[in-house]
Amino acid sequence: MKPKSSDPGAQVKQSISIKAVLLSLGVLLANIVINGLIFVFFRDSTLNPLLTAVLAVLWGVLGVYLIYYTLTWAAERYPDHIRRKVLPYIFIGPAVIILGWLLVLPALRTLYLSFFNASSEKFVGLSNYAAIFSDHLMATALRNNLLWVFIGTLACVCFGLLIAILADRSSYEKIAKSIIFMPMAISFVAAGVIWKFVYYYQPGDEQIGLLNAIVTYFGGEPQAWTSMLQPWNNFFLIVILIWMQTGFAMVIFSAAIKGVPDDILEAARVDGAGEVKIFFGIMIPFISATILTVTTTIIVFTLKIFDVVMVMTGGQYDTEVVATQFYRQFFMYRNFGYGSTLAIVLLIAVLPVILINLRQFRKQGGF
Repeated sequence: MKPKSSDPGAQVKQSISIKAVLLSLGVLLANIVINGLIFVFFRDSTLNPLLTAVLAVLWGVLGVYLIYYTLTWAAERYPDHIRRKVLPYIFIGPAVIILGWLLVLPALRTLYLSFFNASSEKFVGLSNYAAIFSDHLMATALRNNLLWVFIGTLACVCFGLLIAILADRSSYEKIAKSIIFMPMAISFVAAGVIWKFVYYYQPGDEQIGLLNAIVTYFGGEPQAWTSMLQPWNNFFLIVILIWMQTGFAMVIFSAAIKGVPDDILEAARVDGAGEVKIFFGIMIPFISATILTVTTTIIVFTLKIFDVVMVMTGGQYDTEVVATQFYRQFFMYRNFGYGSTLAIVLLIAVLPVILINLRQFRKQGGF
C-alpha cells in the first residue's frame, strides 16, 4: 500500500478544489432556481403588460450580468491552472446552451417529424423525401432557388466589386457608398413593400407604379411584371435582392481593397501594367478570400429567401421557393411531415455553404 501524503500543501490544494467544486455547483443551482422562479412569476403575472415588459427587459439584462458575475466569482476560487481552463467555458457556455436549445433541438425534432405523415402519427420512412423530387411545385421551387443563388449572388458580387473599385477612386466616395448601402438598413419585408409599388400594375392608361409609369411615358405598354411575365417575373424579384445586398458586398470589398499594399500597386504601374491587368492580376488574387466569404454569405441569404417572395407574390405565378413552400405546407396545410422534410432539405442545402465559410474563417485565423 502507498503511504499517505504528508505534504500539507497538497492536502490544502485538494480541499480548496473540493470546496470550489461544491461552491460552483451551489452558484449554478442558485442561478437556475432564482431565474426559474422569476420566469414563473412573469408567466403567471397579472401586472400591467407595459410594466411586465419593462421588468422583463431589466431581468434579461441584470440576469445575464448576474449569471456571468457569479460564475466568474466561483471560478476565481479554483487554483490558477484550473481557473484558466474553466473561465473560457463560463463565457461561451450560456451561449452554447441557448444555441443548442433554440437551434439544435428544434432541428433534431424537425428531422424526427420528417419521417412521419401529415399528422405526425404514422411512420412513413423516406416517403416524404421521395415525394419532394416528384412534386411539380417542388421542382418549380428548386428551379427558382437556383435562379436566386446563381443570378442573385453573381450580380451582387460583381456589382459590389465594381462599385467598390469605382467609389474608392471618386471624390464622392462617402456619399456614394452611403446611398448604395442605405437599402441594407431596411428589412426584406419593407423592401418588398417598396418594390411592390415600383412594379404595381393596374388595367387602363393611368399607372401609379413607377416602372409602368416610365414605360407608358415612352409609349410602351404597361406590364404585370411579377405575375404575367413567367418565368421572367423571378428576375424582377431577384432585382430586389441585388438592390439590398450590393451595398453589403461593396462595403466588405472596399475594406479588402484598401488593404492591398500600395507599394505592390505602384511597382506594377512602374513595370507598365495597366489598371485592368492590375485589377485581375493583383487585386483579385489578393482579396480572393474576401470574395469567397461574401459569395458564400449571399448564397445563404438566397437559399433562405422568403420575405420578398411572400410579400410580392405570395409564391404565386411560378415564383415559389423552398422556404415559401415549407411555410405553405407546414403552417397553412398543416402537413407537418412534408413541411418538416422541406425544412431539412433547406438545412442540408445551407450546411455546405456554412462549412465553407467556417473553413475560410479558420484559414484567416478567425478561430
